[in-house]
This record gives sequence, structure tokens and C-alpha cells, in this order.
Amino acid sequence: MLSYIFGLIRGGLDSIINLIFRLLFSKRRPAITLEDPNIKYALRLIDKEIVSHDTRRFRFALPSLEHILGLPVGQHIYLSAKIDGKLVVRPYTPVSSDDDKGSVDLVVKVYFRGINPKFPEGGKMSQYLESLKINDTIDFRGPSGLLVYRGRGVFDVQPEKKSPAVKKTAKHVGMIAGGTGITPMLQIITAVMKDPQDPTVCHLLFANQTEKDILLRPELEEIQVKHPDRFRLWFTVDRAPLDWEYSQGFIDEAMVRERLPPPGEDTLILMCGPPPMIQFACNPNLDKVGHSESRRFTF
Repeated sequence: MLSYIFGLIRGGLDSIINLIFRLLFSKRRPAITLEDPNIKYALRLIDKEIVSHDTRRFRFALPSLEHILGLPVGQHIYLSAKIDGKLVVRPYTPVSSDDDKGSVDLVVKVYFRGINPKFPEGGKMSQYLESLKINDTIDFRGPSGLLVYRGRGVFDVQPEKKSPAVKKTAKHVGMIAGGTGITPMLQIITAVMKDPQDPTVCHLLFANQTEKDILLRPELEEIQVKHPDRFRLWFTVDRAPLDWEYSQGFIDEAMVRERLPPPGEDTLILMCGPPPMIQFACNPNLDKVGHSESRRFTF
């Protein structure tokens, strides 16, 4: 009888000790900001950095220092604001990692009024962001998007918004980005490089008008230095300086053939940039090289 009682006591103590260890050492899931993709969350601007003459890095505070944004890799958010009495909504991909707690960073190219004759009024949302003062808020909504990177070469891709996701795997990911289209690419590249067990190799072909227009160049070059076997970086610009060591001109067949991985079931091509670039430069030259449409995705 006594041995039975001692057994009960010992079992109870073991359960209590196990519970204490779980509470002390188990990883708590961080609080998520974007709990519902249909709800807008007002986030407060806490820092603004001038990256270049027309590029800014905006940092917004999350609800607490323990919150993460809650944005799967490959997805984006929408910013919305009333501008001149009208609701304006624009998609953006954060450049900070979703592991980062307490804040989220956006790098935005500001399209100023009166600079481009084709768009004399400039960019409504980018100029609105530029006008924000510290502690002002703006509405975030998400996650949104048709692609999620699950890690270690696995992508979930929805052919259409209401269709189920299709699993695609890749050992090599070819990326073509134009201008601000670099942000979703950097998001995926960062996730790949963060995992030392991820064997995926990323090949980035990044197109811009001039050298000074290249967004996030220091970050990209730092990744290349740290991971030369896993990240291949190449630039092309429309107007190149005399000492330019990369390509010049629009994306063509030679660039696709030389700077991206070869076609195959182990290759996935991702694209993000102005629609004319995708339509007239990317897809026709991917066709010429033999990249299957089923192995391409456009953000």
C-alpha cells in the first residue's frame, strides 16, 4: 500500500517537474500582428532613413516588442490611406525578416511630383509615406499573395487566387527583378541564406535604369560575399558608367542564358517588375532559352 502511495506521489512530482521544464524552456510562439488578412492594422512610424535621393527606409512599430508581423515568405502586405479624399491602396514587401520582433521595415522608392513627364503627379502612396512624421500611423493589411516559400527548396504556388496551392520544388531559383521588384526577391533570398541546411541556389538578374537606381545594392552584395556558392548576383542598367563591370541594356536572351540557371524540373523562375519588362523582355527570352511556363511565377 505504501509503495502504491509513494508511486503516486513520485508520478505527480514528475508531472509537475516536466510541466515546469516545458514552461521554462519550450519556445513560445510569438504574437502575430496580421492575425486576420481582412482587417486593417494601424502601425506607427518610428524611424525614417534617407537611403538615396529618392529612396527611403520606413520602420513601423508592431503592437509590442514581442510581436512579429506574421508574413509568410513570398507574401506581401497592402498599405492603405485616404489621399486627397480618395482611398489609395498599394502592395509592398517588407525587407525586414518575419523573425524580427517589434518592428517592420519597408524600403520605398519615392516617385516625386514633376520628375517624370509621363507621371507628372508622381506616386500617390510613396509621396504620402514621404510626408509621414514620426508617430504618424498608416494601415497595414495582409498577408496576401499567391506564393509561399516553405523552406529548403519547397514553394506553394497558387495558379489563381481561388485555386488550391500546388507544391513546387527547386534546387535552383532564377530571379529577374526590375526596380522596386527587388523586394520580394530579397525576402526569399534572405530566408534561403538564413538556413544553413537549405541547399537552394539563388541566381538574381536585377535590371535598373542607372547604377544609382539600384535598390538595396549593399544588402545584396553583402549576401553575395557571405554566400558566394549559394547566391549569384548580376546587374544590368540602361545607361551605364564607363567603369561598369556588369551588363548594359534591356534583359535579353544572352543574359537569361548566362545569368540564370538552365531550364529543367529543378529550376524555378521568379519575376517581379514593370509589366512591360515582364511581357516584352522576360517571357520572350525565357521562351527562347526553353524555360517552361509551368516553372515560372510572376509576383
